[in-house]
Amino acid sequence: MSLSPSHPAEGGQFALLRQRRFAPFFWTQFLGAANDNLFKFAFTVLVTYQLQVSWLPPSLAGLVIGALFILPFLLFSATSGQLADKLDKKTLIVFVKRLEIGIMALAAWAFFTTNIALLLLCTFLMGLHSTLFGPVKFAYLPNHLSERELTGGNGMVEMGTFVAILLGNLAGGLIIAVPEIGAHHVGFSCVALAVIGRITAQAVPVTPATDPGLTINWNPFTETWRNLKLAHGNTVVFRSVLGISWMWFFGAVFLSQFPSFAKEVLHGNEQVASLLLIVFSIGIGTGSLLCEVLSRRHVEIGLVPLGAIGMSVFSIDLYFASSGLPPASALGLGEFIALPAHWRVLADLTLLSLFAGLYSVPMYALIQMRSQPTHRARIIAANNILNALFMIASAVIAGALLSTGFTIPQMFLLVGLANAVVAFYIFMLVPEYLLRFVAWFASRLVYRFKVRGDEHIPTDGAAVLVCNHVSFVDAVLLMAASPRPIRFLMDHRIFKVPLLGWLFKLAKAIPIAPQKEDPQAYEAAFDAAVAVLREGDLLAIFPEGGITRDGQLQAFKGGVVKILDMADREGLHLSVIPMGLSNLWGSYFSRVEVRNGEAVAMVRPFRRGFFSRVGLQVGSPLAASAVTLDVLRNRVATLID
Repeated sequence: MSLSPSHPAEGGQFALLRQRRFAPFFWTQFLGAANDNLFKFAFTVLVTYQLQVSWLPPSLAGLVIGALFILPFLLFSATSGQLADKLDKKTLIVFVKRLEIGIMALAAWAFFTTNIALLLLCTFLMGLHSTLFGPVKFAYLPNHLSERELTGGNGMVEMGTFVAILLGNLAGGLIIAVPEIGAHHVGFSCVALAVIGRITAQAVPVTPATDPGLTINWNPFTETWRNLKLAHGNTVVFRSVLGISWMWFFGAVFLSQFPSFAKEVLHGNEQVASLLLIVFSIGIGTGSLLCEVLSRRHVEIGLVPLGAIGMSVFSIDLYFASSGLPPASALGLGEFIALPAHWRVLADLTLLSLFAGLYSVPMYALIQMRSQPTHRARIIAANNILNALFMIASAVIAGALLSTGFTIPQMFLLVGLANAVVAFYIFMLVPEYLLRFVAWFASRLVYRFKVRGDEHIPTDGAAVLVCNHVSFVDAVLLMAASPRPIRFLMDHRIFKVPLLGWLFKLAKAIPIAPQKEDPQAYEAAFDAAVAVLREGDLLAIFPEGGITRDGQLQAFKGGVVKILDMADREGLHLSVIPMGLSNLWGSYFSRVEVRNGEAVAMVRPFRRGFFSRVGLQVGSPLAASAVTLDVLRNRVATLID
């Protein structure tokens, strides 16, 4: 069941903070993340600097606290995913916030009495609290946000989470440092944040269960395996889960090494280590917010390769920027910033984290949009399990590398190179990422591409997209305009065009040859086209049968009607979406040039300069039963004018 509006609210992602369907949820998750990190960081500082605990040496304190917090994600994510699918999400959120108040009250008592064992127990319980909230957090958004709001909403949540982490760490460090009474104030602060979070949770709107009849499997091991199989059932979703888990592996390497990096490599004090965390958090938040602008308010996974490229480039450059810095005694914040050599380090950290935000937000939105609503929370739970495993693997591998003599900059270099390899592997396994990146690049950097009426492109269900054919990149531009993958029925000759032919093969375009030339291939193309519609996907066709040679709309051929008739005989219910590309005639990829009496394309680069303006007008859907060639051609013609 989806409660998302059919039309997104005006004002973009920040306007969501004024709406009840998003704002109470946002502040509830923000306060929870802040409380987690205030508690953990204050506890870490307490046992590292202020108390001498024989059985918990300072060198192990951070590792033990981090491991105890992550452990519930491995043990209970599968159960929490089932609960989020079975129960009303508001009911579960309110329960989790009540649990947080109880845990923080216990933690406050432990801070008052400096009971370290009890604080370790509270660390585990706060990990459990976050484990229960995780699947609800991401399964809630698709129920209340439209497809055009999903990227912006996820960007806001991602930004809010990292800002909360930053503020929680800073507050925890400052409060615990107050002489004699710092621990008491930490306890009061944790309880206060939990109570405020409970108040904001009360305003979260009711969100009915997506699978109320689900029978809970309380065995975490068998259910974990079942959740992973659920995620694996959708290739794009599962590869996205792996991609997000890799991002957490990547980020954990940097976050875990900031204190040592600041001290041993940058020769800075604790303030410099805090500055690195601030810069990293600002970068992630900025990248997360940029996603909506760069995606034109769609779920645009073309940003994922862009993010991966940036992550590799700037982590590799960080190695060169931080290698060979002159030795110095513990630099304060002002002294550190005063040295120009450090500016490049800060720029690299800002940019690699910014690109990590561009990388992760579209993946989260894609998982939410492509997962079946009845088990969406369980797939999010599978994602959380793999995230935890990858972060643990990150800590183990980083420790092993450092113990074998790797320097921290060398480790950053290795992770940057590994990121390039992993990203390339994922994009080859799931070509949709690469295709969307090419489409995004072409529609924003080659052309100034403006789309009108894109709300008529259905976000689910089968449909036939019908468009005029002006250039060799028409299909690429249609890809950029659609929030979903499109299968194209295309003239077999276009597959012989260098690079574009490879691209369309990667997109699984369906080649069609003239019936007189190859009757068997002709019929096979129509069978494949109907199979696409049978699967509930989008099929695009250029009914002119070829690229225009004079810029005018040509007569439509009968292939589209044949497809609709075949689909009707199978009882398929679908709509026909007319589209019109404009201002592409005369561009490099159109057949505007005449050479030796033949209209040719791609012979004069930049004939219209850079960023030439082109457009796509999407018309309102037509019922398949009402479509004739004349009606369809007239509708497309009106969209071109």
